Amino acid sequence: MENRKKVAFYTLGCKLNFSETSTIARNFQDEGFDRVNFEEVADIYVINTCSVTENADKQFKQIVKKAMKLNDKAFVAAVGCYAQLKPEELASVDGVDLVLGATEKFKITDYINDLSKNDMGEVHSCEIEEADFYVGSYSIGDRTRAFLKVQDGCDYKCTYCTIPLARGISRSDTMENVMKNAKEISERGIKEIVLTGVNIGDYGKGEFGNKKHEHTFYELVQALDKVDGIERLRISSIEPNLLKNETIDFVSQSRTFVPHFHIPLQSGSNTILKKMKRRYLRELYAERVAKIREVMPDACIGVDVIVGFPGETDELFLETYNFLNELDISYLHVFTYSERDNTEAMAMEGVVPANVRAKRSKMLRGLSVKKRRAFYESQIGLDRTVLFEGENKEGYIHGFTENYVKVKTPWNPELVNTLHHVNLTKIDEDGSVRMEFLNVLV
Repeated sequence: MENRKKVAFYTLGCKLNFSETSTIARNFQDEGFDRVNFEEVADIYVINTCSVTENADKQFKQIVKKAMKLNDKAFVAAVGCYAQLKPEELASVDGVDLVLGATEKFKITDYINDLSKNDMGEVHSCEIEEADFYVGSYSIGDRTRAFLKVQDGCDYKCTYCTIPLARGISRSDTMENVMKNAKEISERGIKEIVLTGVNIGDYGKGEFGNKKHEHTFYELVQALDKVDGIERLRISSIEPNLLKNETIDFVSQSRTFVPHFHIPLQSGSNTILKKMKRRYLRELYAERVAKIREVMPDACIGVDVIVGFPGETDELFLETYNFLNELDISYLHVFTYSERDNTEAMAMEGVVPANVRAKRSKMLRGLSVKKRRAFYESQIGLDRTVLFEGENKEGYIHGFTENYVKVKTPWNPELVNTLHHVNLTKIDEDGSVRMEFLNVLV
């Protein structure tokens, strides 16, 4: 047993990356490796990269340095989106031994026969057109929730985005495999599944990228609602043009799907939406929010928005600000636009200065705080169901209601991964909500 090699993982970026890291980690364990935390000494460090923000690129170098400090003889492998887009750049980082692109990352154990350090990182990456097969995955990092990947890639051509270059065409898991993975997750005692993918509303396109939909996202939602043992299902992020009324209506009546939607907007200005090549205008977005509110008045609605896109004048930014201010939403995820190679937006005129981007970002983050506070205030006095998480944070245990209100109560290890019926009593100084127990549910 002493000779078993140790492997550690670090994940940058989205929930989809976390689900894929988990799957890669299970492959290593099947091959006889022991998984350890990234802060521990390991024989192999695998870094799953992201290319969405400038920051993720810089973080990569710091993470490699950290691994080398822990064990300067360790074998370091980079996988993921940045590894697909800029393999040579990653390979040249001091300490990196192996770089695997989009199709190779799930076969990583095939490449690790010899753990001796390389002078220069070895690159195995494909032309992205070759990424036409689907690998299912799910993450089970903590005991309370799992990220279940149902779709990969994207056929949209948004002018700021590198994801189609990094992940290839839209393709989906089979319905049978999604159900099998969901059952496996439920058998591990996990209470909540978060559906994830690059563009999950496009679910159903065949494995080899054929444009025909074998099933629709709506059919997937209906089938998952019947899986025994799962208490909660959450839709992570879905394009407004793909979130259909039938899905919203189904969620409102569902046994397991919770009233929480995260819907990318990106801009509240139709001028900018057109420049971004988004597939909707703000009017459709407002309709989606109104429809959710009509059938689920207490639903939590989160919004992605990008500030500082080329051509975003003060007037156009104010269109976004005012649109969001008036919209009945619950919180924002604010992204500052950053230039990415091989995107149409790189060549656009009207570059917004960095200090203006930062100022706009701060304004929208302030709006998000206001929106979340108003949403939490609307929930005080109501009865909700809370799923408690596993960490002791300064003497408190936290959890989320079905509609994504963050609650806290004094630490009690017996509450971990249990569902409780509670009454929300007041907002605490740190912004989370206090509660009183009504009765244990599960």
